[in-house]
Amino acid sequence: MQLSGFAGRIALVTGAGGGIGAALVGQLAAAGCVVVATDRHVPRVDAAQGRVHAFALDVRDAAAVDAFVDLVEESLGPIGLAASVAGVLHVGAVQDTRDEDWRQVFAVNADGVFHLGRALARVMSPRREGALVVVSSNAAGVPRHGMAAYAASKAAATMFTRCLGLELAPLGIRCNIVAPGSTLTPMQTGMWEDGQGVQRVIDGSLDTYKAGIPLRKLATPEDIANAVMFLLSEQAGHVAMSDLYVDGGATLRG
Repeated sequence: MQLSGFAGRIALVTGAGGGIGAALVGQLAAAGCVVVATDRHVPRVDAAQGRVHAFALDVRDAAAVDAFVDLVEESLGPIGLAASVAGVLHVGAVQDTRDEDWRQVFAVNADGVFHLGRALARVMSPRREGALVVVSSNAAGVPRHGMAAYAASKAAATMFTRCLGLELAPLGIRCNIVAPGSTLTPMQTGMWEDGQGVQRVIDGSLDTYKAGIPLRKLATPEDIANAVMFLLSEQAGHVAMSDLYVDGGATLRG
């Protein structure tokens, strides 16, 4: 099946500086989109991706997000597709989590999703078309030892997206979620203490009540980007408020 609905459309991606976001930018550009790639610092763009425009955007800043969406609409045209990929991780027991740790994680993972979703709803609603995918986490639906702030922020982002999707669906605007599991990105590898990190993640941990991965491999950024591309495509035209887990079966749920 060839995915369609991308040629000539403007697609906005946050968290495009690396990992899943960077993989998605490449796929959107290859599919014919004019891609607006953003991160806290201007993301590096492959010179071959002539359709990609790179900008700095701090999703924690509501006014900056609103102004940026207006800028894109005025300078490039209507945003038809968007993916909220920006995210940060904090690891630590609840009793060791400082107020500033909690607020920082929520500022990016939850507030940032809210800021972008609200801004896009404002410009997409009058046109009665568009699609948004939020990259959340399987930790939003399964407790994780030492990851309370991250899991709670992703759960908030997930439910916000479903609520936004409920409001926008009657206008023909689709909002969906992709929930990755362990993926080979700097966020994941930064938690590893040695070269056995991959195997430990695949095997799981009885000590922390974490299941392993039935598919016996970690996801690649491209695996997650593939799922986002499907949900943005015309082939997912009747999919709304979906929460698609892409984790090799790690959460043992659909």
